[in-house]
Amino acid sequence: MSRIGKKPINIPVDVEIKIDKDSISVKGKLGELSQKFDNTSIKLSMESSRLIVIPVSSSNENRAKYGLYRSLINNMVIGVSSGFSKVLKIVGVGYRASKKGNNLEVLAGYSNPVIVSPLEGIFLDVPDNTTIVVTGIDKQVVGEMAAKIRSIREPEPYKGKGIKYEDEIIRRKVGKAAITSGT
Repeated sequence: MSRIGKKPINIPVDVEIKIDKDSISVKGKLGELSQKFDNTSIKLSMESSRLIVIPVSSSNENRAKYGLYRSLINNMVIGVSSGFSKVLKIVGVGYRASKKGNNLEVLAGYSNPVIVSPLEGIFLDVPDNTTIVVTGIDKQVVGEMAAKIRSIREPEPYKGKGIKYEDEIIRRKVGKAAITSGT
């Protein structure tokens, strides 16, 4: 059995959960998310302020889905109650970002600025011109948007210039050494 799947999901007071036959809806102060699930492999049961995921059988396929659905539902609960965010840092001379309405304008060494429009349910913030904050209630969409922004100019290994996640460590390479003349 999955160790993650065995853990019950604690439901905060301000979160409302509605379980249908093959879907679950989670509503909180930040919004509402819904997820379909395979009702032939798992069952959901509410006990006071905890949600428990129960596998129907112990086949390999069901054991894989057991932990997956527990994590997806837990991420939904966290998302609607407190939300998710990713911070990106821009490193490099002349590289910067600014907000133009809802869109993000990134100057990353190209001849023209790159305009990025946010995905649905995503908010982009630029506290200073070298920091971008991506926030939203859906963890998957927040990660997708952050990866899309990072792909504009991925960090290079020699000087570390580019757009990187705040906690990302770039493995640096040593440049070419001066060629010494041999005798």
